Amino acid sequence: MIKARSFLGPASLLFSSITSGFILGISHPAQSAEAASVLVLGDSLSAAYGLADSSKGWVALLQEKLRARNIAVVNASIPGDTSAGGRARLAPALAAHHPRIVILELGANDGLRGLPPSTLKANLGAMVDQARSAGAQVLILGMKLPPNYGNRYAEAFERVYDDLAKEKKVEVLPFFLDGVGGNDHLVQPDGLHPNAEAQPILMNNVLDRLDPILTSIK
Repeated sequence: MIKARSFLGPASLLFSSITSGFILGISHPAQSAEAASVLVLGDSLSAAYGLADSSKGWVALLQEKLRARNIAVVNASIPGDTSAGGRARLAPALAAHHPRIVILELGANDGLRGLPPSTLKANLGAMVDQARSAGAQVLILGMKLPPNYGNRYAEAFERVYDDLAKEKKVEVLPFFLDGVGGNDHLVQPDGLHPNAEAQPILMNNVLDRLDPILTSIK
């Protein structure tokens, strides 16, 4: 569980920090026409927010890791995005990039705004269906909320990811920030966003769940 005082910080700081910042355009390094592609649809946690060098973000590190395997990574992450925003953006991203795998890193901002967990579940579930209809497999990166949001809400929020894994038979990483959340030396001065030192940890968290999917599509 994330410590409210260390990683996520007070609710007011958390909300203003995650919803501020630049918009990261969809981009990816040049690859051959035969390259398989992975689409990352996320928020500031995947947009290298606050890093002096965006190439140090976990998505860019994943691209470097997969380059030798002829796999391109497309980053379509926008700071402040919610599951509703991601759902609206998914169709054009699928049409533009035809990914074999879609990674959904969304939900943190839903939780911070106190949106109904049922809404998060509906949006993520619809995105899973949409990606599969386009021929892509899906990996969902789960999130957890700090205790100051109340145990009842936090438990309902976390249960969304468990339920989706069972009901949709989709791969879910239970806690994307595992090994980072709660560690003060791995966050930026805002007390919220992972710093450069944390990015390889996040990348490895994702790669552990992504590798079996990559193997299955070859």
